[in-house]
Amino acid sequence: RLLETKTKVCLLCYLALRKKTKNIPVGDGWWRVGEKPLSEDRTIRPFVVETSEEMIQDLHQRINQTRYTESLEDGRFHYGFNSAYLKKVAKYWRHEFDWEKQVRVLNKYPHFKTNIEGLDVHFIHVKPVQRAGQKVLPLMMVHGWPGSFYEFYKILPLLTETEGDFVFEVICPSIPGYGYSEAPHTQGFTCLDAARIFHKLMDRLDFSDYYVQGGDWGAFITCSMALMKPECIRGLHLNMVNAKAGGALSIISLLVGRYLPFLVGFTREDVCRIYPFMQKNVYKILRESGYMHIQATKPDTAGCGLNNSPVGLAAYILEKFSTWTDYKNRDLEDGGLERKFSLDDLLTNIMIYWTTGSIIPSMRFYKENMGANFQKTMDNTTKIHVPTGLAAFPHELLHCPRVWARSRFTDIRSYTYMPRGGHFAAFEEPVLLAQDLLQFVKKVESKRPK
Repeated sequence: RLLETKTKVCLLCYLALRKKTKNIPVGDGWWRVGEKPLSEDRTIRPFVVETSEEMIQDLHQRINQTRYTESLEDGRFHYGFNSAYLKKVAKYWRHEFDWEKQVRVLNKYPHFKTNIEGLDVHFIHVKPVQRAGQKVLPLMMVHGWPGSFYEFYKILPLLTETEGDFVFEVICPSIPGYGYSEAPHTQGFTCLDAARIFHKLMDRLDFSDYYVQGGDWGAFITCSMALMKPECIRGLHLNMVNAKAGGALSIISLLVGRYLPFLVGFTREDVCRIYPFMQKNVYKILRESGYMHIQATKPDTAGCGLNNSPVGLAAYILEKFSTWTDYKNRDLEDGGLERKFSLDDLLTNIMIYWTTGSIIPSMRFYKENMGANFQKTMDNTTKIHVPTGLAAFPHELLHCPRVWARSRFTDIRSYTYMPRGGHFAAFEEPVLLAQDLLQFVKKVESKRPK
């Protein structure tokens, strides 16, 4: 009987452990039309961003032919991108922006492509300046929409030229369908598929364990990477948190939290960022999520116009860089764009979409991911057990308190209330993001077995 009891206990412990460490199935994929070949080309090829006089002339001609609609009096950015300021952006783009110079900037770091699951996947691979005694740690950083790998150009020197105990070797891929990564040719490409492809990319680069960092879609993809192969993830760092208390606990937290925050685990900063609840979490999101409904339902229809008008594309994308950086920018005639960014940097990101014709496949990513019960899919509900660092920027679209984050991330090593910044953290506040990432990794590495 004793042996039988011990056996039952061991079996229950095993099942509980399996349930606790439940992984998302890795699976496989093929994103071209036709049969998957028996062998795969694993070659990693150098890639160089190029341009041509014909491309620039076509761009200039299309800018010249733009038709504008006058803004309403005192409309500012409340109706979308202000037409008066849009004319200024277009004028700068047409007469002062130097795309050939920016191509040289893009080629500052080494670019590569490799074919995974039938797609040519683009990435930059930046090796560090290693000092004596420094440990080199691999790090993958994943962008979102409407960004690109270029978002990370200002943070890269801060991670690859450090003076501490470790330094990063950074890989920044383009999500398939974005920029220089080939778009899927068949339906159904989701964050899970991107996560699997990026794991394969790191394996192809001979990395067995690594850190991952992301915001926007990059946060969803890196979370899926942590669920899919947690043994490969040394740590997960996010600047956008997808977690919620859930059910009755969420309602109780919101009802009580404003008046007795300590009872539900809220801090004073949480209260400032969450309340008034309806204004910050309902009305604000309703005003800012129209693009999401379009892209999650009919991306090809809206994308057609954007793919043919560079100024239309700029208005559509740059409006997000205005409002998602600070919601109060809607009250400004110029949308506050040049407070955090230069027009050269903003237009370089636009040009990556324009020259590759990738706006439609980038928008399709919403439709593929945001099907029925998006928030209830396995990759959005399964607990994550890898060491996690969370950077909560004050102007992110939604705020997630640490007490809510614990419901999904079981091993939070750091949670930082960032003093400023919004959705595009690496682009807006590279120093702050780098500092938070470095302190998180230092905590993780200090507790790893020697």
